[in-house]
Amino acid sequence: MRNNNHLLSVPVLVGALLMAGVSAVQAAPNTFNTALPVAQGQTIWREQFVLRERSDNGPMDRQVSVQALGSVLGYGVTSKFAVFGMVPYFFNKELDVTTPMGRVERDTSGFGDISLFGRYTLYKKDYTGSTFRVAPVVGLTAPTGDDNDSDRFGELPRPLQAGDGAWDVFGAVVTTYQTLQYQVDGQLLYRENGRHDGFARGDETRFDASLQYRIWPRSMKGVPGTPSFVYALLESNVIHRERDDLGSGTDADSGGTQWLLAPGLQYVSRSWIVEGTVQLPVAEDSNGDAIEDDYIVRVGFRRNF
Repeated sequence: MRNNNHLLSVPVLVGALLMAGVSAVQAAPNTFNTALPVAQGQTIWREQFVLRERSDNGPMDRQVSVQALGSVLGYGVTSKFAVFGMVPYFFNKELDVTTPMGRVERDTSGFGDISLFGRYTLYKKDYTGSTFRVAPVVGLTAPTGDDNDSDRFGELPRPLQAGDGAWDVFGAVVTTYQTLQYQVDGQLLYRENGRHDGFARGDETRFDASLQYRIWPRSMKGVPGTPSFVYALLESNVIHRERDDLGSGTDADSGGTQWLLAPGLQYVSRSWIVEGTVQLPVAEDSNGDAIEDDYIVRVGFRRNF
């Protein structure tokens, strides 16, 4: 069973980097990062609820359900450099599986592993009515979540634990092209996962793209002041995970490549964003009998101060 511990720590973490270097909020991707700057001295708060459902077609008929909340705070140290921290809380991580004893349900809850990271605007080019930016992101995840929880059947499987017990590092390069009508974002990210008690989750590489298109108001002509906006989103996530390491070998039923598409909507006011997306698998090439995603729902808000 693939690990769900970082369900929040990559998409929600870097997805928190959304605010332009002005007092008004801008549109941004919901499942990953943007290269738009954070103003010096500005604080960003984000909450995102995630519901993830997974299953397989093997004889054990495994079904995994995760309900989690990611809480993010960010601060603009300078006009180019910002730092962020994210704390995930799992309301429930549940596994239903068929065993010789019949159908068994195992679950846990609690705080997960905390992540800290920074982002620096490396390149920017402003045009009349548009801007283009490139920014690298570097961060780490600390083993703060419980990684040895147990139930009446014994210690829970590693993927079901709230934390993974290891130090992980990640880096990404993100780009943003923004106009008055639409915005296009892209991200290339690599995550190297550490080892704990002879186990290491497979390293992850992902490529993400997003289009946000303003659908209301359709035209800015005659619109007074700074109005609210509604954006339609379409995001694409291609994710490759290596097999998990187990002792001196690997887990043949882990890792693989998947492609997700995420339609969604954003309501953008001067200081708030309310948003939601549904990530749906378009193609999945899993190794062995690795469990696969059915869908992922993300609903939340963002606020700048």
